[in-house]
Amino acid sequence: MTTSTPEPNPPNTPLTDTNLVEDRSKLSKMYQHYVEVKDKYPHALLLYRVGDFFETFFQDAVTISRELELVLTSKHGGEVGRVAMTGVPHHAWERYTTLLVEKGYAVVICDQVEDSADAIGLVKREVTRILTPGTLLEEGMLKASRNNYLAAVVIAVNHWGLAYADISTGEFLTSQGSDLEHLTQELMRLQPSEVLFPTNAPDLGSLLRPGETSPSLPQCLPPTFCYSLRSQVPFSQAEARSKLLQKFKVRSLEGLGCEHLPLAVRAAGGLLEYIEDTQKANPVSLQLLRTYTLTDYLIVDHQTRRNLEITQTVRDGTFHGSLLWALDRTRTAMGSRALRRWLLQPLLDLKGIKSRQDTIQELVENTPLRQDLRQLLRQIYDLERLTVRAASGRANARDLVALADSFSRLPELSRLVEDAHSPFLKALQKVPPILEELAEKLHAHIVESPPIHLKEGGLIRAGINALLDERKATVESDQQWIANLEVDERTRTGIPTLKVGFNKSFGYYISISRSKSDQVPDNYIRKQTLTNEERYITPDLKEREARILTARDDLNQLEYEIFDALRDEVGNHAEIIRNISRAVAAADVLCGLADLAVHQGYCRPEMLTGREIAVIDGRHPVVEQSLPAGFFVPNSTELGGKETNRVREASRREGAFAQRSEGKDAKKEEKEEGKEEGKKSLFSPDLVILTGPNASGKSCYLRQVGLIQLMAQVGSFVPARSAKLGICDRIFTRVGAVDDLATGQSTFMVEMNETANILNHATAQSLVLLDEIGRGTATFDGLSIAWAVAEYLAVDIKSRTIFATHYHELNELATIISNVANYQVTVKELPDQIIFLHQVQPGGADKSYGIEAGRLAGLPAVVIKRAKQVMGQIEKHSKIAMGLREGL
Repeated sequence: MTTSTPEPNPPNTPLTDTNLVEDRSKLSKMYQHYVEVKDKYPHALLLYRVGDFFETFFQDAVTISRELELVLTSKHGGEVGRVAMTGVPHHAWERYTTLLVEKGYAVVICDQVEDSADAIGLVKREVTRILTPGTLLEEGMLKASRNNYLAAVVIAVNHWGLAYADISTGEFLTSQGSDLEHLTQELMRLQPSEVLFPTNAPDLGSLLRPGETSPSLPQCLPPTFCYSLRSQVPFSQAEARSKLLQKFKVRSLEGLGCEHLPLAVRAAGGLLEYIEDTQKANPVSLQLLRTYTLTDYLIVDHQTRRNLEITQTVRDGTFHGSLLWALDRTRTAMGSRALRRWLLQPLLDLKGIKSRQDTIQELVENTPLRQDLRQLLRQIYDLERLTVRAASGRANARDLVALADSFSRLPELSRLVEDAHSPFLKALQKVPPILEELAEKLHAHIVESPPIHLKEGGLIRAGINALLDERKATVESDQQWIANLEVDERTRTGIPTLKVGFNKSFGYYISISRSKSDQVPDNYIRKQTLTNEERYITPDLKEREARILTARDDLNQLEYEIFDALRDEVGNHAEIIRNISRAVAAADVLCGLADLAVHQGYCRPEMLTGREIAVIDGRHPVVEQSLPAGFFVPNSTELGGKETNRVREASRREGAFAQRSEGKDAKKEEKEEGKEEGKKSLFSPDLVILTGPNASGKSCYLRQVGLIQLMAQVGSFVPARSAKLGICDRIFTRVGAVDDLATGQSTFMVEMNETANILNHATAQSLVLLDEIGRGTATFDGLSIAWAVAEYLAVDIKSRTIFATHYHELNELATIISNVANYQVTVKELPDQIIFLHQVQPGGADKSYGIEAGRLAGLPAVVIKRAKQVMGQIEKHSKIAMGLREGL
């Protein structure tokens, strides 16, 4: 085995690979330190503070210049010659790192931790921050309306532990389960920006961007996320448990609910260690760890969320047109995030649902209260994220002013709801006095419009600190002396164009045009010569400058210390602020839902413990808002109730196929009997066979039923004239399918996988919404599959199901199985066209009108004409074939 020696860097070519540096002592001192830091973070991009810039070198410079479209240049690196370099201004680092993190990179910030003026030799630099997709805090890096979750996963023999946190708000939760499919679905619900996974693989510490794979990752982890491969050590039971006990200052994890959930503990401990590692000197304030189970909530899997378009549309993935878009009338960022969480995690607890409904009811009935609340909520800032920034030492003065302004609104909020009776409004009736005191203190100390930068002065009001006032007076006196100097020197020298200026390089100076340089007094000392002017100093000016700059530095430092103490005081009350912020966020969500209910005509659904779904004149909440007022056609839904007058003997099902063999007349008679009985028996079936033309609204109706059920379990009012709804444990949908090219699955295989998932997990308490099962294969195969699936749902599972289909043969199920009924989306037939009425009524359709739908879609007239000719021939031969089969 031979090893190759790296070729030396070609002359005049910037060095891009540190591996080519065989002797690091040939690098300059700064580059030696850069490489030492880079060695500790090989998988991250290193930004290294040099003066007013954050610079990066070698391969990182090449990567960053490519990703950010920056100029790649070079810099002298010592005896090794020039090294590749690119950089960004230090004041704009957030903007550039945001772009890198969005692309899935981790970024290490190595900042100067001492003033260059005080440095002896190399300026001291340290890693102050590691930015990864899941560990962002800065306002400009985060989306206000959604959480930024960091997750950690531990898997052991088909059992899993999951922990997740949003360090920008302090949320911290953990769970454990035994079905890896549930883990996959939970990750898809959370949509974490980054997932930690412990491994012993050699690529330890690497960050896999979305779409990148590693043998270390199990198949149950969706490839759409960014994964950080971590050491096993912090995820071990002993290390993780110790970390949690130490963090929350408890002797047992019993109170956190995870003492007997080892995998949940391991995930939470490993996640906590990662947060501390990335935040360095600024620890993040997290809430007390909370343990939950998936069965605490209505389970809505990823496919159902996609099909129901809860947070984004299926077609183009946009927010506009989603359920969240239609419902979000919140006034605060906290409320907007809370509404998203509620929609993705609806309740099973009847008491919790009714508490939310009671609050909406009170706000619907009390218009002045609702309007005043919405107006006041608009004036409250993002308490959750501002508090975390304060507690972690990253809040600026404007953040604290925003907190003070928000705290000042809380007493008024309390007075507004002092007579309220519903639970979520009563939670706002008592504002902790400490927050009012804190608001007064912050307003008294910090100027009304403070600067962004904290160490350049101008933060603190006069009269707060005697020493501060004294230093301000000294600086103002010296600045006045400088201001008077220009007037005095013009008078003394007789030079009317003389000016006094300042820059960072030379300090204060006296500027005189070169044409007047012969009039310069003897005590002037030339400092700099420019094209059109000469710059001078005087001993008095330099003495005063030294005093001014020293006093200003002392003044700015004292202001920063006062501000830092205020910021710490806010951080010390983080838990109190979080509690009130959760109450404000919930009230904001419910106030918005109440406003929506009033303006859209929603009703309060009656929530039941049984299986009944009875919706009168229901409407699709999104489509309705997308159409002109009054254009949407409402439809009712009856599922899962008691059978009234449709009792069947069990033998009917066994004898159904025998009846068909008796001949055509018997078959026709049975159909007629089913139609007549369907008209008179408006019972509430478990399974509805829904037929009707293409484009008539079947898919819209399916989604409508699912969204009404989901909204009801969120606690919202629903778009209907009235509704009685039993609690669902899961909602399943299969509405449309596309090829999954990534896994090589056809449309039909995707459809079968989704259907299998439903049949394997649905229960009698589930709501199942199916559209066009079996259409992706041969007609008779598809019909057979559709029949078997519908039969299994109705007879074996007995889930509440709507089964939309073009297989009109499935209408026969209603004559065989007692808890099945036929419904259709009606049309009006005219001589040369059909009109879609979008009305769902009892009875089965016997036509699909597919050719007419093609005409409406714009197919050429010649194609429509030929299609009708072909259809006639197919129908003719189908009838002949049917007659032959029935005669056998």
